[in-house]
Amino acid sequence: MALTAKGRATRQRIIEGAAAYLRSDEPAGVTLDDIRAITGTSKGQIFHYFPDGKEELFLAVARHEAGRVLDDQQPHLGALTSWAAWGRWRDSVVARYHAQGRNCPLGALMSQVGNTPGATEVVSSLLNRWQFHVQEGIEEMQEAGLVRPGVDPQKTAAAFIAGIQGGVQVLRTSGSITHLEAALDTLIDYLKN
Repeated sequence: MALTAKGRATRQRIIEGAAAYLRSDEPAGVTLDDIRAITGTSKGQIFHYFPDGKEELFLAVARHEAGRVLDDQQPHLGALTSWAAWGRWRDSVVARYHAQGRNCPLGALMSQVGNTPGATEVVSSLLNRWQFHVQEGIEEMQEAGLVRPGVDPQKTAAAFIAGIQGGVQVLRTSGSITHLEAALDTLIDYLKN
């Protein structure tokens, strides 16, 4: 469906409002009426922009949130070519999750839309792209002689993503950012030694 600029703005407002609501402490069994109320839209508008209803809207939210995860780490994530760059990326990840606290978009998203058809593929794609950026940084540092040849870039990049997500899960449960910081610091130190 071709949308006007106003239509695209309205659709985006619905997606962003739904995403913010899903990240909040409120949702449990979110309905379209909840989304309609918090976005100030009519039922007709929601079905105009999301004809398949809640599942289509939640899939759009999944894509929006997945994009935010990587966008929030740029330009650092795409430029992991020095130890200073790794430090800036590490600090941007910690700052992002510290600012949002317990309301991790990816965690909230999966708890709310995990059964939505297509949502798992969106999250898998996000994790693969995220891991690829980290792996690319490790490989570039290896080529420059800054990371020892024995480090497996693919496995180490996977460990970074798992460490970040594990640290974020602890943050969501305890409110403490220290586990996320420890995972990142330990893995960066691993690359250096």
